Amino acid sequence: MIERTLAIIKPDATGRHQSGAILQRYEQAGLVPVAMKLVRLTKAQAEGFYYIHKQRPFFDSLCSFMSSGPIVVIALEGEQAIKRHRDLMGATDPAKAAEGSLRKAFGTHIEHNAVHGSDSSETAQFELAYFFNALELPQP
Repeated sequence: MIERTLAIIKPDATGRHQSGAILQRYEQAGLVPVAMKLVRLTKAQAEGFYYIHKQRPFFDSLCSFMSSGPIVVIALEGEQAIKRHRDLMGATDPAKAAEGSLRKAFGTHIEHNAVHGSDSSETAQFELAYFFNALELPQP
């Protein structure tokens, strides 16, 4: 089944000029970018995006981090894109992520783990709509 998922290259990776290498890894894995842009979130926009985590202890630091520099938001498309992207990202903590995963290769800390990805089709739908309007995201 062809799916779409949201990928974010986070401020830690963009700040270290790793966006191109991460994009290359997506394409090598057969995940096709169908929409992409560089944005800088305000803290309020980050809070809106991560609202589901509002009650968690890391919410404030996560939103501060995600608004600390530019991010690259990407709509990826491919066969079972959500699962394949999650597998490619690896565990949240780069120290525990599998060799060859994006977080192992580009992450430096559990809170600075280089990339984000949707965890379900429902989440992907919300996240893609958060960053892309109908003109920016072509119909499948």
